[in-house]
Amino acid sequence: MDLEKVTRVGIAAAYQAADVLRSKFGHISQARKKGAIDLVTEADTLSEECILQVIRSAFPDHSILAEESGQDTRDASLVWIVDPLDGTTNFAHQIGWYAVSIAFAVDGKVLVGVVLNPVTGELFSAAAGSGAACNHHPIRVSPVAAVSDSLLVTGFPYNIRENLEPIVTRFKRCLNAAQGIRRLGSAALDLCYVACGRFEGFWEEYLKPWDTAAGVLIAREAGAHVTDFSDRPHTLASCEILATNGRIHAELLKLLKQP
Repeated sequence: MDLEKVTRVGIAAAYQAADVLRSKFGHISQARKKGAIDLVTEADTLSEECILQVIRSAFPDHSILAEESGQDTRDASLVWIVDPLDGTTNFAHQIGWYAVSIAFAVDGKVLVGVVLNPVTGELFSAAAGSGAACNHHPIRVSPVAAVSDSLLVTGFPYNIRENLEPIVTRFKRCLNAAQGIRRLGSAALDLCYVACGRFEGFWEEYLKPWDTAAGVLIAREAGAHVTDFSDRPHTLASCEILATNGRIHAELLKLLKQP
């Protein structure tokens, strides 16, 4: 598989989708609910259509798993994993913090990841075994060695009302231990910010493959350690994610243990 071509196509799709999102930002006519607090807008749909068109024009035999349209019936061993708008709630409320996330996997292993922030213009990318970059400049995780000196980031799942107590308990433990915690609203960008050393750690629960596939590869290629809350390697099927610079991983695992 030509990963350089795959990366070029992923980046091209992300930039075209970003143009769509910028044109719709502040001009959303309606947002519907997929769940109690899970939104989807016409920007999500239009961005996804744009990405799928770019990918299918280059790789018509590849399968695509996309947030809004699901997975098609093409070659299941070669799969693009697409989140056309990660941070829809921010977008719908005209908060300029959202991303396009595109990953490519072979037999369940992610080999290429692309995350683009249409607002800042930051393009995060990685190919397996080749390192990670922001706007084509190499990036690396933070050297901070203690949670007390760390800036962390987290997110709250759409089913938080069903699992409020354990989620809040974990948050309180980490808040008490860390230098600070942010909650920005885009898991893809959270992972990329761990990758480039702006955050030392990120955790969240109940994410989907399209939320994390690209960001996890970018983080790992930048030196991050990515597991679930029991220190098992994170996979596309994982229900939990903890991504750190590696140096604070064991300490954060203790804080995230079941209440």
